[in-house]
Amino acid sequence: MENERLKKQLEFCREIDKEKFIGRQTYKSDAQTKENDAEHAWHMAVMTVLLSEYANEKIDVLKTVTMLLIHDIVEIDAGDTYAYDEEGKKTQRERSKSGRQDFRNTA
Repeated sequence: MENERLKKQLEFCREIDKEKFIGRQTYKSDAQTKENDAEHAWHMAVMTVLLSEYANEKIDVLKTVTMLLIHDIVEIDAGDTYAYDEEGKKTQRERSKSGRQDFRNTA
């Protein structure tokens, strides 16, 4: 039984690797290349750990980092929607719903 859980967790790890291939519109600090979803999530998670002491209220850093690391997983199936893409926004909710997977039993 425990072996089955580990198998699902490893499958999840392979699946989320696909985030590295989802391009975003934001340029990296080199102003030459754009970041991918995995880089975006990693950067926000690191900033949360580093800057949480400056929050106006106490935050649960582990919960926040967890949310940041998984918030774009749906884009593996639905794709990224650029903030200024008005046409993409029209179908974003539907694409997100169709791409959503339940990973709660994986972790």
